[in-house]
Amino acid sequence: MKTSFVTLQQVEEITKTYPTPFHLYDEKGIRENARKLKEAFAWNKGFKEYFAVKATPNPYIINILREEGCGVDCSSLTELMLSESLGIKGEEIMFSSNVTPEEEYKKAYDLGAFINLDDYTHIQFLKETTGIPETIFCRYNPGGVFSLGTDIMDNPGESKYGFTKEQLIKGFRELKELGVKNFGIHSFLASNTVSNEYYPVLAKILFELAVELKEQTGIAVKYINLSGGIGVPYRPEDKENDIKIIGEGVRAVFEEVLVPNGMKDVAIFTELGRFMLAPYGCLVTKAIHEKHIYKEYIGLDACAVDLMRPAMYGAYHHITVLGKENEPCDHKYDVTGSLCENNDKFAIDRMLPKIEKGDYLVIHDTGAHGYAMGYNYNGKLKSAELLLKEDGTVQMIRRAETPKDYFATFDFGDILKDMKY
Repeated sequence: MKTSFVTLQQVEEITKTYPTPFHLYDEKGIRENARKLKEAFAWNKGFKEYFAVKATPNPYIINILREEGCGVDCSSLTELMLSESLGIKGEEIMFSSNVTPEEEYKKAYDLGAFINLDDYTHIQFLKETTGIPETIFCRYNPGGVFSLGTDIMDNPGESKYGFTKEQLIKGFRELKELGVKNFGIHSFLASNTVSNEYYPVLAKILFELAVELKEQTGIAVKYINLSGGIGVPYRPEDKENDIKIIGEGVRAVFEEVLVPNGMKDVAIFTELGRFMLAPYGCLVTKAIHEKHIYKEYIGLDACAVDLMRPAMYGAYHHITVLGKENEPCDHKYDVTGSLCENNDKFAIDRMLPKIEKGDYLVIHDTGAHGYAMGYNYNGKLKSAELLLKEDGTVQMIRRAETPKDYFATFDFGDILKDMKY
């Protein structure tokens, strides 16, 4: 059973000031989770979490994580600019991108960020664009399929990311000749794994790669970035990852592989987005219509603009009808938004309590890749983001879009003249 971190009474109070729909984040949960991660990897002296900005690009959220000791993982010019605006520079930034435009490398270089190269050809591109910094990371793609036991988790061989092993060895040699003094490696092999085994298995692959690189090139890797991939239990029946067990699993393979090969000082980095934020955000929305045709429908004042994962991936997000948590789930609904797209559905054939117009619904686990993936199809406007602070008060951390925002990029006659909204 999933429970919401916000109650009906709280939502009724919040909506006196901020109308639905809105994304709401739980500061207390975010901070506690960040501390658990840090504690799980405290055995590694150089450990650092670089929060994946793409997951929740909000400066208020980033500042909370920064206060808990996190850096930022950026993948675009605007994410770098957002970080710079918060005073984040240098080794507090990991720049992990692909098909990277020249101006983005220049910005990362000027900020002194760690640059993580996605491709062998980017060595020459970076050399011609900015010059080669003294510290560089390279992303590894082992190819084939990635499995845990008998379960295939993902297919790196079909992924556009990373160097092959042969390219990595060649690239390290070239980078050393170009003056690089500190080397890091990085890999991301599976997304949203609800398994305590993923990180230790990935770590062993990268630790063994680091040993091989040292043997082949004479270069001792200084940093190993395990990237993201630790998932969250979107479904009530899913078992939550235990970050303490994950940290100890990585520690075991660290001591098995790296320590005997004279690499006990390697720093471990992570780039977690979903794990850091998803359970600590929700989309709060109101039922505004019902429809009775071949199926039973409940229409919300939110739509896929506010949360596109169900429409895009068929992703499951649990739904709680506030105030009816203890009522039987004996009504089957498609829960929809208002877009002119039939896939604009938050749930299909979902068993829920009987929903009345005016009921508030909480759509769970939207704290990462929720608001961030929004768009403006049908001219729909993105909702506000609110922060439920530790003291119980609520702060607006991003206002809702207005029609004036939507039209602001047009230069056409008097379209904005006398606009009141």
